[in-house]
Amino acid sequence: MSDHKLEDAAFDAEATFEVEDYMYFYSDMLKEASTERQLAFLVDALDLHAPPELPVPLRILDLACGFGRHANRLAAMGHQVVGVDLMEGFLQLARQDAQARGVTVDYRQGDMRQIDFEQEFDRVLLMFTAFGYFSDEENALVLSKVARALKPGGLFVMDIHNRDMFLKDFLPEHVTEKEGNLMIDRITFDSLTGRLHNRRIVIRNGVRKDKPYSVRMYNPSEIKALLETSGLQIQQFCSDWEGNPISTESRRMIIIARK
Repeated sequence: MSDHKLEDAAFDAEATFEVEDYMYFYSDMLKEASTERQLAFLVDALDLHAPPELPVPLRILDLACGFGRHANRLAAMGHQVVGVDLMEGFLQLARQDAQARGVTVDYRQGDMRQIDFEQEFDRVLLMFTAFGYFSDEENALVLSKVARALKPGGLFVMDIHNRDMFLKDFLPEHVTEKEGNLMIDRITFDSLTGRLHNRRIVIRNGVRKDKPYSVRMYNPSEIKALLETSGLQIQQFCSDWEGNPISTESRRMIIIARK
C-alpha cells in the first residue's frame, strides 16, 4: 500500500479528515444504533449471515474503513476482513476497538486508488460518502480497482449522496455548533463539473482551521453508468438503510452491484 498523501487531489485530505476534529463533530451521526441499522441492512443485502447460516467465512474489503465500525462487527461474525484507510489515526482507533472486541482485522494504511488486489474478495464496502473526492478519471479508477479486487459474482456496496435531491435542498451555508465550537460549511456547486466545493472552517477552543474540500456529486443515472463501465452490474438501488427503493425524494443512494 502507498502512503501517498493525495497531493494532486482537489482538497487537503490530512486537514479534511483530521481525526480529532472529524470524530468530535461527526460522532452524533456515528452512534451505535445507526451502525447496527446499517449492519443489519448489509447482512441481508450482501448475505453476510454468521455461521451456521453461512458455513464458510467471506473475505471482505472495507475501503475507507475509518475507525472500523463496520469492519470490526463483521469480523465478530466470523468473516475475514481487510480494512484500508488513508488516515493512520483512524486505523489506530480501529485496531484499539478490534482488540477490545477480541477480533482480528487486517488494517492497512493506503490510498484506495492504489489498491492492488485481484479477485481476492467476496464483498467490498465503500461507505459513508467516501467516494468522489478525486478527479472523474480517478473516481472511475477506484471502481475499476474494486471490480478487480472482487471475485467473479462478488458484491459491492457504496453509500453516497443523491445529487438530484441534494440540489433540491441546496443550502450555501450550514453551521454545526457543539459545546461552543463551530464547523462552518460554505458550499458552492459547479453544474458543469458536478462538483461540490466546501470552504469549511472549524473553530475549536478559539483556534481556527481551514479544511476546504471538493467532492464529485453523482445522480443515479451517472453512477449506474460508471459502475457498469467498471464491470459492475447494479442489483439493488436503495434510498435508506431500510431498503426502500430510490425515488426523486431520496437523499442518499445505497447501491449493491455485482461483478
